[in-house]
Amino acid sequence: MEVFRTPIPVQNSPARLTHSSPVLLMGSCFTEHIGRQLAERKFNILQNPFGIVYNPISLAVGLEQLMQRNQPPDASQLFEHQGLWHSWDHHSRFSGPNPEETLVGMQNAYYQAADFIEKATCLIITFGTSEVSVLQKEGRIVANNHKMPASWFEHRRLSVEEILRVWGPILEKWADRQVILTVSPVRHLRNGLVENQRSKARLILACEEICRVFPFASYFPSYELLMDDLRDYRFYEQDMVHPSPLAVDYIWQHFSETYIDVAIRQLNDRVMKINTAMKHRPFHAETPEHQAFLEAQLGRVMDLEREFPQLNWTVEKAFFSRKV
Repeated sequence: MEVFRTPIPVQNSPARLTHSSPVLLMGSCFTEHIGRQLAERKFNILQNPFGIVYNPISLAVGLEQLMQRNQPPDASQLFEHQGLWHSWDHHSRFSGPNPEETLVGMQNAYYQAADFIEKATCLIITFGTSEVSVLQKEGRIVANNHKMPASWFEHRRLSVEEILRVWGPILEKWADRQVILTVSPVRHLRNGLVENQRSKARLILACEEICRVFPFASYFPSYELLMDDLRDYRFYEQDMVHPSPLAVDYIWQHFSETYIDVAIRQLNDRVMKINTAMKHRPFHAETPEHQAFLEAQLGRVMDLEREFPQLNWTVEKAFFSRKV
């Protein structure tokens, strides 16, 4: 049969993820796809303590603040617009109508991540775009423009050199840990397809140079898997910008084979079967057949707990015990 794809072969990486390896993920919305897959399989993760951040400079600034542990968000970073309080350093998921509550949410996320980063053994960074918005009155790059008037900003594209200049000093401090870089396959079409390609190209070149300078860093081809391997609009959402669930699953499988050993992948499969069972919604929960199903699932959970006592099975045990 003729093959209508050009598959990207799996490249085994020296970086290995295990359930005992705390993983910090930061970056674009695609970061949260990978984070969700890891979390569902009981990996110890923390993701996007500043919310979704697309550009490499804002990501570096946030990561440096976490590493320093002495730069928590404060009230001076908040601004009000049409009844909502925002921060230029945070995604709009942190915004809110009450400034005190908004700030507390940002600070809680900061301190949680600052504690987590001290024990994290792996950092996964997803660059989304090299296009940045510069707040003209302050002359600084913002993580999110919160849909403020375009006249407030100057828009430009980062150079590879700018990205390296900011990330170099940070990565020097991660030499004893693992770093995985990837470029988001989500397309940024505000300025058109050509500009999106130019933007992604700079990110890819920056990742290449980072991996050359810092051998403990590796590059995972999320962008290439969607654009060059799958290469079909069937693998996009209806907005033709975001990858579909099928595409995300495909990229995840590639990621899993690249960074996770076979034995752990087998455990992951067992965990996902339990997750699927928890989503089952019976028509008649009181029937003997359904009760037997629940008892069988509880038995599988207990088997997993005996084999892997270091993982937390509290939710699963409570779910199936309550239903029996």
